[in-house]
Amino acid sequence: MVCISFYLSICSFVLLYTCLWNSCGAFHCRSANSNNLNDILQVHIVPHSHDDVGFIKTVDQYYYGANNSIQRAGVQYILDSVIPALERNPKRRFIYVEMAFFKRWWREQTEAMRTRVKALVDKGQLEFANGGWCMNDEGTTHYSAIIDQMTHGLWFINETFGSKARPKVAWHIDTFGHSAEQASLFAQMSFQGFFFARLHYADMKKRTNEQKMELIWQGSRSLGNMSNIFTGILYHHYSPPNGFCFDVLCDDPPIQDDKRLFDENVKERVQLFLNETCEHALHYKSGHVMLTMGDDFNYQNAEMWFKNLDKLIKYANQDDRVNVFYSSPSNYVNAIKDMKNLDLKTDDFFPYATCPHCYWSGYFTSRPAFKGYVRRNNNFLQACKQLEALGHFEDAKVTSQVLREAMALAQHHDALTGTEKQHVVYDYAKRLSIGVDQCKIVMDLVLRKLTQKSSSQPHPFYRFCDYLNISVCPNSEGRRSFSITLYNPISRYVDSIVRVPISGHHAMVFHENGSQIVSAVEKVSNSTKFVRGKTGNASYELIFPAIKLPPLGLAVYQVELTKDAIDEKFFFTLENLYVIENDNLRLTFSKNSGRLVKIHNLKSNITLAADQQYLWYNSSVGNNVSDQASNAYIFRPNSQTAFNISDDNRAQITINRNNIVQEIHQVFSPWASQVVRLYANKPFAEFEYTIGPIEMDNVLGKEIIWRIDTSLNTNGIFYTDSNGREMQKRKLDYRPTWSYEDKEPVAGNYYPVNSRAFIKDSFGIQLTVLTDRSVGGSSIRDGSLELMVHRRLLYSDGTVDGEPLNEPGTDGRGLIIRGKFLVLLETTKNSARLHRMVGEEEFLRPLIAFSKNVERKKKGKAIYETLTRPLPRNINILSLENLGEKLILRLEHLFAQGEDSELSKPVSISLNGLFKYFKIISISELNLSADIVRGELDEDFISEMSPTDQSFLVTLKPMQIKTFSIEVEWHEKRSHKVFK
Repeated sequence: MVCISFYLSICSFVLLYTCLWNSCGAFHCRSANSNNLNDILQVHIVPHSHDDVGFIKTVDQYYYGANNSIQRAGVQYILDSVIPALERNPKRRFIYVEMAFFKRWWREQTEAMRTRVKALVDKGQLEFANGGWCMNDEGTTHYSAIIDQMTHGLWFINETFGSKARPKVAWHIDTFGHSAEQASLFAQMSFQGFFFARLHYADMKKRTNEQKMELIWQGSRSLGNMSNIFTGILYHHYSPPNGFCFDVLCDDPPIQDDKRLFDENVKERVQLFLNETCEHALHYKSGHVMLTMGDDFNYQNAEMWFKNLDKLIKYANQDDRVNVFYSSPSNYVNAIKDMKNLDLKTDDFFPYATCPHCYWSGYFTSRPAFKGYVRRNNNFLQACKQLEALGHFEDAKVTSQVLREAMALAQHHDALTGTEKQHVVYDYAKRLSIGVDQCKIVMDLVLRKLTQKSSSQPHPFYRFCDYLNISVCPNSEGRRSFSITLYNPISRYVDSIVRVPISGHHAMVFHENGSQIVSAVEKVSNSTKFVRGKTGNASYELIFPAIKLPPLGLAVYQVELTKDAIDEKFFFTLENLYVIENDNLRLTFSKNSGRLVKIHNLKSNITLAADQQYLWYNSSVGNNVSDQASNAYIFRPNSQTAFNISDDNRAQITINRNNIVQEIHQVFSPWASQVVRLYANKPFAEFEYTIGPIEMDNVLGKEIIWRIDTSLNTNGIFYTDSNGREMQKRKLDYRPTWSYEDKEPVAGNYYPVNSRAFIKDSFGIQLTVLTDRSVGGSSIRDGSLELMVHRRLLYSDGTVDGEPLNEPGTDGRGLIIRGKFLVLLETTKNSARLHRMVGEEEFLRPLIAFSKNVERKKKGKAIYETLTRPLPRNINILSLENLGEKLILRLEHLFAQGEDSELSKPVSISLNGLFKYFKIISISELNLSADIVRGELDEDFISEMSPTDQSFLVTLKPMQIKTFSIEVEWHEKRSHKVFK
């Protein structure tokens, strides 16, 4: 019986091998007697190097080749080595991706070397792929930051090498899952194709079996064909076929072709290469295959690679069954562009998994403090770019450039993701901090220029506070009076709430015109005092509403501390201490548990039973099923049960009420607390959480979640956003295009939540949660939403150089996180307009600048406007910035198709006379990345504006972003003409 089984196994193996070889030979590889080139398998050899701009070494260490005890990698040597290697053989080719490295290298080169490089680019031997500042992550990044970092890199290529050098192919070979919005953005950036390597193991198996490794991806339902992009999935990850890595970092044997020596191996090496290549070809339909000949930080000795590839190509082509040649991803796309009957994909590729117990959904939350820091600084950068453009400094010595580059670097797939080593995240944060300091100088100069009344009376300097979220601000603490200037970066009027720390318990707020503003003062909470430690000592917070902040404009308020008590009419109380409410919402809390039990929308008359609490998953360190542990990348709880933060799961409650805000302060444990706020006239409830340092209690990892359980019947369906844009429908334990295997019922159902998630029922009731940073989230139970807010892991599974995700915090005891969620309860038909508007206001919050008080006006408006009119509610200026000598304007439609009965309609706006500082003379429409004039690549493009049309009328469809290069005429003495 054993012999028969063994014999059958051998027969099966031989049969399988024969079928594979014959299939490859019959379909792709021509016979020795055939002269028909169409029968030959076309093998595209693509030399490349994947160069992380930070991971287990910093970006500087990677560039210089420093700290090689961690990893032997030096990018400068790769480029130094590749250039002469390409010059030795005109058939050789190489692609390069990360402009953060290339621009640095380029700056160091002589003019002679630059001329040599330009010649290689002109001949197509050196080709840029992707071309962004980095290869950005797709799960935790915001669409505005993706656009910025891609624009930054592509603009450098265009300015340095011309439009012919622009990348034609997007190249995301190492990102950990792939978003629909990323595909849509790439399509709008004029890329002809999009290649990636990482794919869920089950999806990969199905696609390879069914020859569906290439497809058309429609990234946006709203944009339809405008968001379509050819997408190819790489077969060998982004590595060479097995046995054919010829790098100094590899151990595969070289091609030894001297027959005078004993170790000549051409025949066996070529045969193995043909076996690998033809097996590869079985999974693709076109008769073309692309072999990625490179890997992480390869080609530090480029000739070692190219010398062996030259030989491999020479001897493989002598076999007469394949045509092997140096190529590039763009050549590959051009060769197969006429492929028919490709599947159309409309969902995304999340979450990514490498095995049944290896779901890479932990990085959606890893390093939450850094994620929050990046999001806040992105807000800061957008305001800085706008003010820089509006300030019109022709000879500025300080610009937004440092922050642009730092922010672009932070979008890297081992930066914002939180998957880098601890010393590397410190390096990213330091670069952001330096960039922010530069932008503070820019904005101080612009604000002084905009608010200066006359040259004889210069305005005081403007200063900014980085830690207002923990009530720390040297510019307001200890001062008896000061001025607050708010800049609104949104293109419509906005109402905002200002909170600043002060040292006294009475204060008054005035418009610059002298009118008093309603305000309130409350004590700084104990949790805030604990978090800030010795960095601040203010005892109180001043709170006041800033009403109708002008679009892209300024409003000035003055604060004066006083010993007089504030008018009692500003205060009120309610009989039931366990209920807080405003004009929109009423929240009811349990007297027994101290937790939320009910949400009531007063205007829509919707009441929803709800229980909100904090829980934690016990992190797996491996078991008898799999040795996979939770780590920076992977989320793997050791059970489906989420445990209570405290034994009795109760929250101790205190209540604050005043005329501006009503608050419930909840303490769940010494390291988990929350403030639930209802601001006057706001449609949301704010949940501000403070988590950490996480107590470990002899466990090896805790993953902390914020969860709200409701009475909604959701049938396992929930929705998450895609990079802050279009919503994606999710269903528990389900994938639209392949069969989901439920091996990790929690981690396998986690998705990235970049800005919002919601659940709804069949009766038209929707609960939406907006986030202030990227987190992981799901709906594991019907009617429930859970969002992971913090992770602390004490065990490593060997990734990230063996370093567990155990952030020390400022004092070494562990990281403390402070963040917030905004909760909306509304009818489904009205929810989109709420979460789009509120979400935009949360992402682009008003910039707060502090200065010394100046004499108040006796009349007039204390506002400084830069637009003549607000834009419609569904249209926003996404970008207003200097790009080289150009002024770039991006307009975006905020709503998706069918999302709102009115606001999802196309909108036409005239740009003529929109800006007070300048007059638009001419407009050119560009692609999304602002490096190509629309129409140069798009044969179907017809400009909306004729050369004689001075209305500059622009129409935007749902989810559409339009980018323009505008030529302007600046108004003389504009500081006296544009202010009211």
